[in-house]
Amino acid sequence: MRMTILSTLATLALLTQPVIAPAQETTGQSMTAPGKAAFSQTVKETTTVVGIDPATRTITLKGPKGVSNLVAGEEVRNFDQLKVGDKVVAEYKQALSLDLKKGGGGIAGQTERESGERAPLGAKPGGSAAREVTIVANVVAVDMKKQLVTLRGPKGNTVDLNVQDPDQLKNIKKGDQVQAVYTEAVAVSVEPASKK
Repeated sequence: MRMTILSTLATLALLTQPVIAPAQETTGQSMTAPGKAAFSQTVKETTTVVGIDPATRTITLKGPKGVSNLVAGEEVRNFDQLKVGDKVVAEYKQALSLDLKKGGGGIAGQTERESGERAPLGAKPGGSAAREVTIVANVVAVDMKKQLVTLRGPKGNTVDLNVQDPDQLKNIKKGDQVQAVYTEAVAVSVEPASKK
């Protein structure tokens, strides 16, 4: 069920990708504190339905940069509710938070959660899906001169992170852990054509 929802929303969200331009709104923010950092971004895109082929379930969308076609699979509920002139609105959110765990001692690991919803029967097509991945990695090296922190993840892979803030860097020691939480969500809705 959740993979159907994710694939449905991904399909609808991809619809708007080739036609991104002035109809795209992007907002973002970041926050840092000793041993913590958080970043987030939201992108909202709007296109207009200019054609529908019920036989092939193909939707033609128009945006500021042109026209694109999307084939809506059977998992797209309420296809028959689409009308020429409807607006397809996709909102995509990403967030990442980092939290330093002094002294470590925990086990490096990874967890993942997914959720989603489809439009109710009889409504315009749409829905939402979200995914959250939490990773705990061990600090295996700190290079103050190069401003690098080396982390080892739960699968044994390592990554070097550049930490440019000296106040943040001085707090990190070998043996500490870093917990990273990455969240992404997409919501797709169809708004009725405006009546003339």
